[in-house]
Amino acid sequence: MSRVAAIDCGTNSIRLLVADITTGEDGATEQRDVHREMRIVRLGQGVDATGEFAPEALERTHAALVDYAEVVRREGAERVRMVATSASRDARNREAFFAMVRDTLGVEAEVISGDEEANLSFVGAVGDLDPGDGPFVVVDVGGGSTELVVGTLEDGKATVQAARSVDVGSVRLTERCLQGDPPSEDEVAEARRVTTGILDEAFAAVPVEGVRTWVGVAGTVTTLSAVALRLEEYDPEAVHHSRLATEELHRVAAELLGMSREERKAHRAIHPGRIDVIGAGALIVDALARELADRAGVTELVVSEHDILDGIARSIA
Repeated sequence: MSRVAAIDCGTNSIRLLVADITTGEDGATEQRDVHREMRIVRLGQGVDATGEFAPEALERTHAALVDYAEVVRREGAERVRMVATSASRDARNREAFFAMVRDTLGVEAEVISGDEEANLSFVGAVGDLDPGDGPFVVVDVGGGSTELVVGTLEDGKATVQAARSVDVGSVRLTERCLQGDPPSEDEVAEARRVTTGILDEAFAAVPVEGVRTWVGVAGTVTTLSAVALRLEEYDPEAVHHSRLATEELHRVAAELLGMSREERKAHRAIHPGRIDVIGAGALIVDALARELADRAGVTELVVSEHDILDGIARSIA
C-alpha cells in the first residue's frame, strides 16, 4: 500500500487528493480516499486575452497551495505529484507560477500534454465501472480545454485507444463569447458555432463509433448533474454515477444559459466559483451530447466524481 498525494491545477480550480493505493498481483488497483478537497482559484483568469497569469490569480493559487502543503504533511503522503494543465501551457509568465509551486509545495509542477491529461482522466474515471459497459468515451470539460478519450477496461486495467485535448473550456468560452447577463441569443449562437468547430477537431482524432458508454468527469459535468437532480446542496454521493439523458442535458443547458448571474448565485448546488462560467460549460456538454448521439448513438451521460485527480494518484502509487 502507498499513501500518495495528487494535485490537479486547472484553469478554474485546484484540487487535492490524498489516498491509499493498493496494487494487486494482477496489476489492478484499489483506492481508499483519505482527504479530497477543491478550491476555485481561477488561475486562468484573463490568460486567453492577455497571455499572462494575473497577479491576483497567482496569489489565490498560492494561498490554496499553502493549505494543501500542510494537509500533505499532516497526512504523511509518501509521494506527491502536481499536474498543471491548460492555462499553465499558455501563460508567458508561467515561470513565476512554477517557482511559487516549488517554494510552497517542494515539488515541480508538471505541465503535461493534452493527450496525457486525457489519459489520466480516463484511468481515473473508469476504474470503478463495469468493464462490460465499454468501450468508453470519457470527457473532461475544464476551464481552458476539453479532453476526449476512448478506451476499454479489462481485468482492472484501463487501455486508452485514442485521445485528444482541444482548447475550448468554460472559462475560455465565457471570456470569448458569453459576456451578457444573461448572454444574448447572438452570443449563445456564436458560442455554439465556436464550440462545434473546435470539437470537430477532437472527434476527427478520437473516433467514437462503437462506443457504448459516455462518462463525464470534473466540475462542469458534476455541477450539471446536481442542477439536473435539483439538489438543494451539492452531494457527491448523489452525483457519482448519476445518469442524464440527452434531453435532460439540453434542458439544463438552456436553463443555465437563460439565467442571470444572480439567479445562478442563488442556486446552492452551484459552487460560487462556477457561477460565472457554468453556462458556457453547460453549452459545451450540450454540444458533446448532440455529437455523441449522432456519431455513436449514445444518448446518456454517466457522471463520475472520479477523474484526472484519481488518475494522477494511481500513476505514482
